[in-house]
Amino acid sequence: MNPTLSPAVTAPAAGSPDAEARLLDLAKSLTLEEQIQLLTGADVWATHSLPSIGLSRVVMSDGPAGVRGEDFDERHDSVSLPSSSALSATWSVETARRYGQALGQEARRKGVHAVLGPTINLHRSPLGGRHFECMSEDPRLTATMAAGYVAGVQSMGVGATPKHYIANEAETERFTSNSVVDERPLRELYLAAFEDAITEARAWLVMSSYNSINGTTASENDLLKTPLSTEWGFDGVVVSDWTGVRSVEAANANQDLEMPGPVGHWGPKLLAAVNDGRVSRCAILEKVVRILRLAARVGSLEGVSPSVTELPAPLNAAAVAREVAVRGAVLVRNKDSLLPLDPQALASVAISGHNAEEARTQGGGSATVMPKQNISPLEGLRAALPEGVRVSYARGAKVAEGLQPFPRTSLHNPVSGVPGLRVTFLAGDGTVISGEDRLASHLIWFGVGIPEGAAAIRMETEWTAPTAGIHHLGIGTVGRVRLSLNGDEVFNGGLEDDTDVLGAALFDPPKTVHPVTTDTAGDAVRIEAVYDLPADQVIPFTAILLGEETVVDDPQAEIDAAVEAARTADVAVVVVGTSAAIESEGFDRKDLDLPGRQNQLVEAVAAVNPRTVVVVNSGSPVLMPWLDKVGAVLLGWFGGQEFGRAIADILLGVEEPGGRLPTTWPAALADVPVLDTTPVDGKVVYSEGIHVGYRAWLKQQASGGAAPALPFGYGLGYTTFELGAPHARESVPAGADVVVHVPVRNTGSRSGREVVQVYLDRPVSAVERPVRWLAGYAGTHLAPGGTESVEVRIPARSFAHYDGGWQFERGTFRILVGRHAEDDFQELAIEVR
Repeated sequence: MNPTLSPAVTAPAAGSPDAEARLLDLAKSLTLEEQIQLLTGADVWATHSLPSIGLSRVVMSDGPAGVRGEDFDERHDSVSLPSSSALSATWSVETARRYGQALGQEARRKGVHAVLGPTINLHRSPLGGRHFECMSEDPRLTATMAAGYVAGVQSMGVGATPKHYIANEAETERFTSNSVVDERPLRELYLAAFEDAITEARAWLVMSSYNSINGTTASENDLLKTPLSTEWGFDGVVVSDWTGVRSVEAANANQDLEMPGPVGHWGPKLLAAVNDGRVSRCAILEKVVRILRLAARVGSLEGVSPSVTELPAPLNAAAVAREVAVRGAVLVRNKDSLLPLDPQALASVAISGHNAEEARTQGGGSATVMPKQNISPLEGLRAALPEGVRVSYARGAKVAEGLQPFPRTSLHNPVSGVPGLRVTFLAGDGTVISGEDRLASHLIWFGVGIPEGAAAIRMETEWTAPTAGIHHLGIGTVGRVRLSLNGDEVFNGGLEDDTDVLGAALFDPPKTVHPVTTDTAGDAVRIEAVYDLPADQVIPFTAILLGEETVVDDPQAEIDAAVEAARTADVAVVVVGTSAAIESEGFDRKDLDLPGRQNQLVEAVAAVNPRTVVVVNSGSPVLMPWLDKVGAVLLGWFGGQEFGRAIADILLGVEEPGGRLPTTWPAALADVPVLDTTPVDGKVVYSEGIHVGYRAWLKQQASGGAAPALPFGYGLGYTTFELGAPHARESVPAGADVVVHVPVRNTGSRSGREVVQVYLDRPVSAVERPVRWLAGYAGTHLAPGGTESVEVRIPARSFAHYDGGWQFERGTFRILVGRHAEDDFQELAIEVR
């Protein structure tokens, strides 16, 4: 259960001295065996309960853009929020807090006590596979947004889990790679991104990463103690990434909880290590107290009042998803003020692009949740445009490669007579153990859901073909499976996983595909599959995908159809983007190209219609060789379940796109100054030091190198603003914060949002520094003609550098006030004495 809101009057409040004394007494009352049992999960998602002391289990769930719960069952739906890159593009801590509160609210609804998010590793390279799941390339922007997220989650009495600690910016060889990082960049960049979530928002958990840092795996690294516990005062639970504990040596570090359970590297091995003196009883006791403290905070320990006993007013989580999608969308081109469109002036709109119909609303991997519905841009625009506007759609260019799940609306359960499919669990002799009606054709079991004694899973459905002709249907899984189409067995054999990535086959399993012919649209194809469960699985870890592979016989004909529709339309909207095969957990990207023939599609449409709007549906940067050839470009990221409605709101002027780039977008792969994600001899060497993201681009440009296509912090709106002369104190003592006051006036005809960005530089310095670095930011929303004096706080740390400790170089710094990292800044001089 989640935290009670009516604690017993006599129960001490979590965090109070009385509660802390009780936690220590309870921990000491346990036998060593009981103590050690609490340090490894009871199963895939929860800790052990111990009724003798009033301890119930603490349930964790994957985030960071939704709360899935303990299963991947689509019947247990979750709100799908926009990706973390979209959230960070809002440059709004208050929006991050509402986002976190929506997640905390979802967690309570689903019986979850701790959300495994936010992911706050930096955008070191645009090739990073989980770039979409992280926030920004800048430590200041990341730290403040992460703190807002954590505060929002924990306002609901649910723990937040900043991850992955630390220097975990790539997926290639992620279980074994060694991140080699000098102390200064480690402190100033990668640790700094985590710091506010711990020191200000007081996160209740932190997740250690898979990789090593400077030769020591994260779960055994001294960084778990310093700075995390010592300097930052973290008193929560360090939970491992799943299977991230490698040995009992992790118990000598500040690693507290090994997940998943019940089998891991601790258990009996840890008991033996304590008994023979390799691990101290004191270390075990401290870990148990931390776990009990977490349980107390979330309401899983009797006799201690939880940290939150009065919840904030409930949010409409779907509305939050829509708000973030709007505020995080970044308008990067708007020639001749093409946007916003006037709906009343439109007679016809030509929409094209595979992602217009099948949008990427979330990234792949552990960030996956199961929403009730995802609104595509095509759906959103069709619903929002006035009656009488002709809306055409042409796919134009295929994006999704390989087998894709069937649309739920195309499936009929032949056993129960309801939509979806029938799943039956069979014993070894073929008798039925149980059955259930499911809605989706991509089913995942990870730890729960498969009944004891099951030896096989049977899936039955009837798929309604949308057209006549040849369809490529198939199944994806790992293991032995039999597949029949219309009663004919088309496959009987094994499918093998050729990756070494934990869980990769859950989302992208090996597949077999077979043709079947339908005579007319609406014909039904009977599909039956029987999957043999492996006999040696300790934890159920199974995925089965039934679906169709899109086959395009004439790609140019698809582009031609989109061009003809766009030629006479009042406006053409092309939605381009990535696929699940490109951006996901478990692997890094090979390049930044849009897949398939999407670039050709955009250029062909723009050639016949100058009023072409391109919506980019990716979680991270892609190359846009047509950027200067189209009328408008809107970056929509992975926009969550309300993506299509948000896009319609923006294009039709109901809302203004409020986003600013949280990371730099390049014009060419060869231009990117920090690119490598592939270990060499097992090492990812962070040789760029403190020059990451826009800092690296600025350093490169200072030496005559290439500039990016779009700079960090950039973004347009539907109105114009004027920044007045900033002012701040002329001199401050080292270690003092600085407040910069910036007058802002809306000089346009619409309400809109401006983000004031403040950077620092020090052209003459005794230490190496970036060309400039972000020190603070603040947003304002003003009506036409409205004015405000915006205050931007620069924390004292922004003036410091790390050299065995935080050091302040005395002398003059410049304060640069503008709208992005390469703006024409207004300058102030400030003396640090």
